[in-house]
Amino acid sequence: MRKILHFDKEAIENMDQRFRANFINSVTGYKSANLLGTIDKEGIPNLAVFSSVTHLGSHPPLVGFITRPTVVPRHTYLNIKETGVFTINHVNTSIIKEAHQTSARYDAAISEFDATGLTTKFIDGFKVPFVKEAHIKIACHYVNEYAIKENGTVLMVGAIQDIYLPEGVHTEDGWIDLSKTQGVTINGLDSYSQPELLDRLQYAKPDKPTASILKK
Repeated sequence: MRKILHFDKEAIENMDQRFRANFINSVTGYKSANLLGTIDKEGIPNLAVFSSVTHLGSHPPLVGFITRPTVVPRHTYLNIKETGVFTINHVNTSIIKEAHQTSARYDAAISEFDATGLTTKFIDGFKVPFVKEAHIKIACHYVNEYAIKENGTVLMVGAIQDIYLPEGVHTEDGWIDLSKTQGVTINGLDSYSQPELLDRLQYAKPDKPTASILKK
């Protein structure tokens, strides 16, 4: 059996800055991998990889993501505040390097689409581009934001307007099998993994044992 290591608050505070960033970003587990598409008032598209996009509710359908402190220009944040809309595009196995490259600090006048070779795709008149290469695409409009005073980050809340996904990846009860879309997850700041479907379990009830609902 492996030895258990213990890191207390003092040990964490004394870690090298880069080591601590990797350590704390990894310890909470795998995260979603998405490219957020925005556009500025000059019409220049912006694209940035985010690992914090999360479900906030289904009715109404809301999502949230965390943006870092806005003490310096954050193009995604600024563009959303200007236009009120953005897109969420799932990262898949074929665009990992391109997606990661969007985290580079490009000037606002440079589109990450152009810089990384990813393709803009405008759908149904939505003013912000989607990533053509993404298999799941979501159009959202800005709803609200909440300042997190403890570290200066901001929780952005968006409402889902449209969803585009390949035929045959969702079941009769609405569940989307992400293993069929070659989606990936992010571990820490720079590690990408492809999840493996192990099981899907029935709704848990106190008086019933847990059972699989996957069709074999």
